[in-house]
Amino acid sequence: MSAARHSTLDFMLGSRADGETILKGLQSIFQEQGMAESVHTWQDHGYLATYTNKNGSFANLRIYPCGLVLFDLQSYDSDSQGKEEINNLLNKVEERMKELSQASFGWVKRLPTIVAGGAIHRYWPTADGCLVEYDIDEAVYDEDSPYQNIKILYSKQFGNILSSVGILIGQRVICGKEDYTGKDVLILGGGDGGILHEIVKLKPKMVTMVEIDQMVIDACEKYMRNTCSDVLDNLKGDCCRVLIEDYIPAKEGREFVYVINDLTAVPISMSPEEDSTWELLRLILDLSMKVLKQDGKCFTQGNCVNLTEALSLYEEQLGRPLSCGILEGDCLCPFILVTMGILHWKKAKP
Repeated sequence: MSAARHSTLDFMLGSRADGETILKGLQSIFQEQGMAESVHTWQDHGYLATYTNKNGSFANLRIYPCGLVLFDLQSYDSDSQGKEEINNLLNKVEERMKELSQASFGWVKRLPTIVAGGAIHRYWPTADGCLVEYDIDEAVYDEDSPYQNIKILYSKQFGNILSSVGILIGQRVICGKEDYTGKDVLILGGGDGGILHEIVKLKPKMVTMVEIDQMVIDACEKYMRNTCSDVLDNLKGDCCRVLIEDYIPAKEGREFVYVINDLTAVPISMSPEEDSTWELLRLILDLSMKVLKQDGKCFTQGNCVNLTEALSLYEEQLGRPLSCGILEGDCLCPFILVTMGILHWKKAKP
């Protein structure tokens, strides 16, 4: 599948940039590529040169008087040859810039090429405004269930990953450093089986996992064995059971020492479109507390540690009494993307 590529080179010269010298020095490179040049100048703000090609590719060269030079190249290709041509052009521009600046050269930064419109979307924006690219090659599973779209993607680094739950690794983090031996544990969601697999290894008395979507479990059981191992092969084992339902098993009268919420994270803001998410989170906490023993603990996904406003808003939510009373809580160690887990427990009775 064809894709648009955006490549960037940033140069910082050790002195003021001589725009005319740079333009003349790079001119032959673009002429070799058959690219037409158009130059704009400002008396106090430097130069902007654009280069266009008949094949639809184009480049912008911005030269600032302070010595900063930015080069952006955008192209559209469907084969490896087009990618190689881009790299050759970038290499030539970088080498020529170093020759032109000579002793005044400060540094050059060559950013990875951003690919848009490919068969697989490789980029995930983080909650604190960063962009992360994963080495995703293909979708090994892509189906719609009655509840959601389910994608399992292949990454060279992580293996198969379930996109609906993100690419955070280390399921043990959300569980905290606890002793689960001989304890009753409830997992809400967790259809990829990662948390279930980790808890079972810690020899609990019984782990109950409640997941609404059978298709998630079926897909992960087949394609996510690096995450779930064999815990999803059967819905009931010696110390675990999986319920395909949309409720917390409070009607059974059971209580749990640990409740782990793997359904949703703390919302980023309190904007109107996210009110329903906050209400869902409060409902999950309320129902979780109803089945949690008095000395038990409840774990939930937080959000990026840098989103102090969102976490403060979450604390305000906790200050509103639930039907089971008032909660207390603390933060756990972060995930790989600087995302925290949150531990809750029932406030001691007076």
